[in-house]
Amino acid sequence: MRLKSEIPDIGSTPSASVIISKYLREAIISGELAENEPVRQDVIAGLFNVSKIPVREALKILEAEGLVVFHRNRGAVVATITEPELAQMFEVRVLLESDIMRLAVPRMTEGHLKKIAKACDRFINEDDPRRWAELNWEIHYAFYEAANRPFMMDMIRSIHDKIERYLRLQLSVVDGLIEADMEHRKILQACIDKNAEKAAGLMKEHIIGVCRDLYSHLPGFTGFDETKKEK
Repeated sequence: MRLKSEIPDIGSTPSASVIISKYLREAIISGELAENEPVRQDVIAGLFNVSKIPVREALKILEAEGLVVFHRNRGAVVATITEPELAQMFEVRVLLESDIMRLAVPRMTEGHLKKIAKACDRFINEDDPRRWAELNWEIHYAFYEAANRPFMMDMIRSIHDKIERYLRLQLSVVDGLIEADMEHRKILQACIDKNAEKAAGLMKEHIIGVCRDLYSHLPGFTGFDETKKEK
């Protein structure tokens, strides 16, 4: 069969549910949709001019990512992270991100090091607080990229997405941005020196420091055991 008109490649076009989940994910991570806020399917369907079916599929994607939960009488709401859950996420960050640093440093090229340095520059020169957490992730991604461990990266990214709203709070406190930049650059220097153990140790200290800052600004949040040992 021959058709004169140009045929679009539908297979390469994201489905409506994927597009909707992307926008809702960004709204949750940025804090535009607050914890425990209902996500009404009819409202979202109206905004995107679609039926409720792709909206429901999008919410199922976000439920699997831990960003929304379904309640019997309320429907979907933005997930709340409890203090113990947040502490455990930082525990997992320490384990995964220090290990992946050890794997990454010996494999880093000059190109990797330049990419990290540029990411650090973008981070410290950004005036919009809404972009700080996103640019912070770019730095961490650049640190770990050389390890070539996509499964570990997916796990780390998933945790970063879940706690990004809290990272934004931590970076917004007094000297949070400057302190994070100094710590990132110390880690970068260890990478330049090809000292994998030092880089891993500095990354561990960096993540624990973020946790410390958070629990000093979140009422009732007491951090995790590793943090207490470091005091």
